[in-house]
Amino acid sequence: MKSISIKFCIALLVLSSNFLNAQDFQGKAYYQSKTTIDMDNFGGNQMSEEQKKTIAERMKSMFEKTYILTFNRTESSYKEEEKLDTPGQGGGFRMMMGNFTGGAQYKNVKSSQMLQEQEFFGKQFLVKDSLPKLDWKMEGETKQIGQYTCFKATAVKKVDEMDFTNMRRRNRDNDEKKDGDKAKDSTKTEVSDNPMDDIEIPKEIIVTAWYTPQIPVNQGPGEYWGLPGLILEVSSGRTTILCSKIVINPEEKEEIKVPSKGKEVTQKEYSDIMKKKIEEMQEMYGGRGRGNFRRN
Repeated sequence: MKSISIKFCIALLVLSSNFLNAQDFQGKAYYQSKTTIDMDNFGGNQMSEEQKKTIAERMKSMFEKTYILTFNRTESSYKEEEKLDTPGQGGGFRMMMGNFTGGAQYKNVKSSQMLQEQEFFGKQFLVKDSLPKLDWKMEGETKQIGQYTCFKATAVKKVDEMDFTNMRRRNRDNDEKKDGDKAKDSTKTEVSDNPMDDIEIPKEIIVTAWYTPQIPVNQGPGEYWGLPGLILEVSSGRTTILCSKIVINPEEKEEIKVPSKGKEVTQKEYSDIMKKKIEEMQEMYGGRGRGNFRRN
């Protein structure tokens, strides 16, 4: 079965090679990104189910976005599609997340380089690093996405400790405990009023990608790349990214610009800056959760 899939993949690569023949080859892929938020036990017993539902609705607009990937043979630019917000949508959460504004993300698979302009609390940074490499495992499964035949690949990805899209309720897998364990826990009477005390971020997650050799470029949405065809769908933790539209060689070509604004930092340096600032804010507002982003 796998040998048939490999032969089919090679045939698609040959048939699709005409995409790359044009000297000025370019493509555009539109993606819908959705991240689900675990609201179970969020805020402990201090919030009603109705309050949690209201917060989840307000956060929804922050975690459902449309992105455009503009790509050629070796480069790509991935940026959020601009749109007007509904007045009042998101509330205070949107105001807080507005301090984490990301610009266009640039990838160059030939030089193995990734750059992104990032605004953080009024300061401009240029996050510059090598392309993150995933050890993709070809699964041999296929499915149709639109008019494209896609192949499945999986990988284990290390999660940055400041990646809020993968946050989850702490100890959610240990809810059903033995009576003895519950008795031990009952001695802990101290309850935190800091919602962040309920949150943890996993060290690793499984990433599932679906790519099509019919568009034989080594590109994909966000940080994902490294497969023998354009990645059309990604499931990573609580986030799903799905391609909804593809335009090959559009009439109006768009220049793929290399970001250049801001203080140059690596991804790790930028994460450390974020972590330090959040810890300062927790102390400033009396939160007892300094350093509360545990890894699991």
